[in-house]
Amino acid sequence: MDFNFYNLFEESGLGLIYLYSSPFFALLIFAEMLFSHFGKKNLYTKNDIFVNVTFAVFNFALDFIMKSFAFGVMFFFFQHRIFSWNTHIWYYWAAVFLLQDFAYYLLHVVDHKSRFFWSVHITHHSSEYYNISTGFRSPVFQPLYRYLYFSPLAFLGFNPWHIMGAYALFQVYGTLVHTQSIKSMGILEWVLVTPSHHRVHHARNIKYLDKNMGMALIIWDRMFGTFQKEEPEIPVKFGIYPKPKSDGAFELLFYEWKKMWQDIKQPNIGWQNRLKYMFYAPGWKPNGQGKTVKDYQREYELKQINMPKQP
Repeated sequence: MDFNFYNLFEESGLGLIYLYSSPFFALLIFAEMLFSHFGKKNLYTKNDIFVNVTFAVFNFALDFIMKSFAFGVMFFFFQHRIFSWNTHIWYYWAAVFLLQDFAYYLLHVVDHKSRFFWSVHITHHSSEYYNISTGFRSPVFQPLYRYLYFSPLAFLGFNPWHIMGAYALFQVYGTLVHTQSIKSMGILEWVLVTPSHHRVHHARNIKYLDKNMGMALIIWDRMFGTFQKEEPEIPVKFGIYPKPKSDGAFELLFYEWKKMWQDIKQPNIGWQNRLKYMFYAPGWKPNGQGKTVKDYQREYELKQINMPKQP
């Protein structure tokens, strides 16, 4: 079959993107594993790969189940669109990719800032290893609501097949930046999400938390104050804190859900506080008793200011 770029933005486009990219990723991961083994980098473990693959399969299965409903919602908005576009002009496609990446940025920010959605997204951050296969450690339940962030684009007149084709292509790129093998991409660091930027995003270091939310473009983070460069004096530590008791797939999948349930079921806290436990920032507690990422970062910045200068 002759390759046609526009076929990626038709009904069968998502399948084609995953079909074409799968052998490429398999080869790339194998190459990185060899690099890790012979370079004694310790980038991979068998259990970590197993969890990554398990979450990817679960996510793909749920995505497949949700496909008809998700596209049904997006096409509902597309049928009631407020603009009609000529899809044969370049700026239509530029807008599709640009707005799709921005929609994902918003999705990603909410996934970090609201505990209910962080309970979904945390699985992607749960590995203490960082390699290309980490890109497949998916937020398993995200297909249940992801399309809601892309539906406004359909309402603006962008075809849902085009929106999701752009998303799938950006996913391919977003998976590639999960590597420690590339230190810098030079001038591209100003525009694209690079391996360095995304290492920061996966870090559990206080200064790095909730930073660099973009998938393909880093411009949104620079515009909205969520950008943080990787600093040589602050080596990245991967994973989540506190560390789960087990690194099994089941434990990691429901790790934050179980913690949230323990908070919600406390007696005598009222329904408002129960809802706040669900949807406010992770770490929130009534009467200011808890600490969110902002609280930890504020304390960190004060310590840096008050730290004695080296002679």
